[in-house]
Amino acid sequence: MKFRSVFDIIGPAMIGPSSSHTAGAARIGRMARMLFGRPPKKAEFVLYGSFAETYRGHGTDVALVGGILQFDTFDPRIKDALLMAKDLDIDILISKADDPEEHPNTVRVILTDDQGSLEIKGISIGGGKIEVKEAGGFAVNLTGDYWTMLVFHEDHFGMIASIAQVLADHQINIGSMHMSRKGKGQEALLLIETDQPMDDDAMGSKIEAFAHVHGVRIIAPL
Repeated sequence: MKFRSVFDIIGPAMIGPSSSHTAGAARIGRMARMLFGRPPKKAEFVLYGSFAETYRGHGTDVALVGGILQFDTFDPRIKDALLMAKDLDIDILISKADDPEEHPNTVRVILTDDQGSLEIKGISIGGGKIEVKEAGGFAVNLTGDYWTMLVFHEDHFGMIASIAQVLADHQINIGSMHMSRKGKGQEALLLIETDQPMDDDAMGSKIEAFAHVHGVRIIAPL
């Protein structure tokens, strides 16, 4: 990972003590909440490596919960996130795992409600920067640095062209595009990063109405 500026190393404005264990954790939680698209009734966090060893002392637990409450890294309410989640009747489970991971600051987040669940795998890479490596069973590489659209759909001919046309109709330039699928004709995820903001009502709703599309998420930069 190459840092673009000194601020990427120092980290964002944040509630401390650690850009990796606190700010990064808050951003992973917030990304999970944005991908889920609604308030969860249950949030489970499985911590690995350094996250598992130091999460209480570094406030990783409250930062992750603050993230799913949609608090930014500098929000002073983060320190009270566990109590606030309890007041909102959100069931919080935090556990540690010994399984080796590619990065020591790794967490799996599982958000659940009556409509379903979503699991993501996120890592905090330093300076408050994050990467989400898995979402909904698909390999991804989400950093939260760009406007991003995720389209969950069935693998079907013409799908990418149809979605790209909606963006072109709104004069949205595609910066990058990646598709993962579980097999030919099976579930797939199209991930698109753009240079301009995307409107959920104008674009997301239209794409979600397409045949073979199961869901659309538009994520603003964190």
